[in-house]
Amino acid sequence: MIAAPRFVRTLALVFALAALAPLARAEVTVPDSKEQIRFSFAPVVKRIAPAVVNIRIRAPQQAQNPLYTDPFYRRFFGEDENPNQGQGQQQEQTKAVGSGVILRDDGVIVTNHHVVKGGGTIDVILNDKRTFTARVLLSDERTDLAVLKIDTKGEKLPYLELRDSDEVEVGDLVLAVGNPFGVGQTVTSGIVSAVARTSVSIADFRSFIQTDAPINPGNSGGALVTLDGKLAGINTAILSRSGGNVGIGFAIPSNMVGAVVRAALSGGRIARPTLGIGGQDVTADIARARGIERIGGVIVSTVQADSPAAAAGMKVGDVILKINGRDVSDIQDLRFRLATMPVGGKVKLAILRGKETIEMEVPLREASASELDHAATLSGNHPLAGAQVAMLTAAVADHLGMRGNRGIVIVKVEPGSNAQKRGFREKDVLLQVNGRNLESVEMLRQALARADGAYQIVGSRDGTLFRVFFQ
Repeated sequence: MIAAPRFVRTLALVFALAALAPLARAEVTVPDSKEQIRFSFAPVVKRIAPAVVNIRIRAPQQAQNPLYTDPFYRRFFGEDENPNQGQGQQQEQTKAVGSGVILRDDGVIVTNHHVVKGGGTIDVILNDKRTFTARVLLSDERTDLAVLKIDTKGEKLPYLELRDSDEVEVGDLVLAVGNPFGVGQTVTSGIVSAVARTSVSIADFRSFIQTDAPINPGNSGGALVTLDGKLAGINTAILSRSGGNVGIGFAIPSNMVGAVVRAALSGGRIARPTLGIGGQDVTADIARARGIERIGGVIVSTVQADSPAAAAGMKVGDVILKINGRDVSDIQDLRFRLATMPVGGKVKLAILRGKETIEMEVPLREASASELDHAATLSGNHPLAGAQVAMLTAAVADHLGMRGNRGIVIVKVEPGSNAQKRGFREKDVLLQVNGRNLESVEMLRQALARADGAYQIVGSRDGTLFRVFFQ
C-alpha cells in the first residue's frame, strides 16, 4: 500500500473533525429554559414525606433532686425541669426518639426494635404534627424490626409501598427520611454504596443495604427510598467513631421488612424456615481447591437426618451457589434470604456437585417442629453427661427465645447429672471442645470421646463467651 501525501492526510482529518463538530457541540449546550436547569427531589419527597413518622418513647421517671429546679443549676444541666419536680411524684421522661414508616393506610407502622425495646408509651407523630399512641404488634430482636399499630378512627393514611430489595443496585440514587437528633423530619440524599453487607453484626439476620445518604442518631426506623417513591429499606445503624454521619449507613432490606410485617399481621409470631444443614463460606482457598470459578456460596458440611435438605437429596460437599436465581455470597446471606421466605413453600437452589451444576427444589419447613424433637441426650463419663443438646439453627433459636446461629445449644439439663453439677444450664451454647469447632451433635460426641479425661470447653451464655477446663 502506498502512503498518501501528508497534505492529503491532513485535509482528510480536517473534514473528519468538521463532520464531528456539530455532534460535540450538541452534547455540551447551554440550558435555555428553567426546566432544563432545575434538578430537584421535591416531587418524590412530597409523596413520601407524609408516610414517614417521628417516634417518641415516654416512660415514668422518679423526680430528681430538687436542686435541679434551681435556675442556677439548670444552666449547667440543660434540663427543662417541671416546676413541680422534687415533690416525690413520678415524672414522664422522653427515653428515646426515632423514626418509623407507615406501610398500610390503616396505621400499620414499622420501626426498629431497638427504638421501642425499653418499653413505655410510644407516641407516633405524623408529618402534620398529629400525635397518636401506638401499640406493639411484634418486636423482633433478631431482625431489629418492630411493627406498631395506631388507631386512625377509620382515616386512611398515606403509606409507602415496598420495593423488591433484590432489585436495588449499587449506584442507585436513594433518599433517607427520618428524625436525626430529634430535630424533626429531615431528608438527605445519596447512593447505594453496597448491597448484601453480611459482615455487620447489627442483627442475627443480616444482608444490609449500605448507603452514603447521611444517617444520624434518630434516623433509626426511618425510610431508605428509591426515586420511584418505594421503600428499599429501614435505616438501622451507622458506622462512625464520632457518633455522627461519616457516609456509611446501613438499612434492613425491604424484603425482610415485608416478612416481619406479614408475621405481625397474621398472629404476631415469626415462623422461619430451615434447610437443616450446617455450612461454611466458600473462601478463595476453597474456591481454588474445588475449582469454583467465583468466590462465594456455601459449602455444605452437615446434613441433618429427616431435614428438608436430606429429603431433597442434598449431600455433604455440595456447594450452594444460588437461591431462587440469586447469587449466594456466604452463609449469612443464605440465612437472610431463607428468613424472608414463608414456611410451607419451596425454594430452588443451584448446587455445584463435583464439576456439575444441578438444580434442586427444597420444601421449607419450620425447624422448631422437627429439630428439637430430635434433640440428643449426652451420656457417658464426661462433664456434659445428662445434657440434652441440639444444633443451634435460626428456627431453634427462635423457639427457645434466644439469639445465635452456630454451635450446639443445651436444651435441657437432667437434675443431678454431671452437666448440672459442673454448672451447665439450659440455653448455654457449646462452640468448641479441646479446640475443635462444633458443627453438629455428632462432632460434639466425637470430641468428648477423644478427650482422654481432659476437657477444655468454649461456649456462650447470654451472649458472653466462657472457657472452662475439667479434668
